Amino acid sequence: MNSERRGPGFYVLTAFFVLFVLFLYGPLTTIFILSFQGPNGGLTFPMNGTSLHWFRNLLFEQQAVGDFGGAFSRSLVLGLMTMAATVVVSLLAGLAFRRRFLGAGPLFYLTIASLIVPSILVSLGIGLAFNVTGLETAWYSSGFGAHLTWTLPFGLLIMFAVFNRFNPAYEEAARDLGATPWQSFAHVVLPIILPSLVGVGLFGFTLSYDEFARSLMTAGTFNTLPLEIYGMTTNVTTPVLYALGTVTTLFSMAIIVLALVAIAVMRRRRARRVAG
Repeated sequence: MNSERRGPGFYVLTAFFVLFVLFLYGPLTTIFILSFQGPNGGLTFPMNGTSLHWFRNLLFEQQAVGDFGGAFSRSLVLGLMTMAATVVVSLLAGLAFRRRFLGAGPLFYLTIASLIVPSILVSLGIGLAFNVTGLETAWYSSGFGAHLTWTLPFGLLIMFAVFNRFNPAYEEAARDLGATPWQSFAHVVLPIILPSLVGVGLFGFTLSYDEFARSLMTAGTFNTLPLEIYGMTTNVTTPVLYALGTVTTLFSMAIIVLALVAIAVMRRRRARRVAG
């Protein structure tokens, strides 16, 4: 029986992957474990008992420092706003770029350029622009615009990739059967690209919900959740901070799982329709 011999490169890559996983999930695991400390627990090991005390403290008691509930609601609304705008603009831009038009190349590179500009500079620039024009920075205005400079390029790249491999024969068949351009889009194009749009929405929401640097100078008086967590790290000295980290991480993972389930369901339904 022949067996394939593995060279030294395989073991180097394996070691690198193991270190990557430990570096990525090790801190999260530590925070998760320490969040279950007992009422007299501290911020470091060894643990002083186990309980759900700090989760109850976080969810049902008024914190001396920080506004977790308000920051969470602001980040949630801002994430949903960013998600909706990213999906709509990315879809329309993807449709527009299917045909060449004057200035398409420079417009594309100008949009993607925001990915290589340091986030803190984007935040500082938007904040200064609002101050110069006499406008007040707020999470729902300047913060919203700052987040779009981060999410839109990702959404555009995804939609460009989707339409690049989209078979126009489906639309031609619909037109041959008498469908109008709108009917062709609504009943042919949209169902096919819908899973990708869910992915764009997921990117838009998670990138906005977790964004710190582009919120720093643009959120205004009221903090978003990442800013609130950062502020709490300098003031909170109990495991309630770890409980907050665990709750927010589980919420983010739940959103990702829901999006993946939605994509899987859409693909199964489309496969059944094609088979039928």
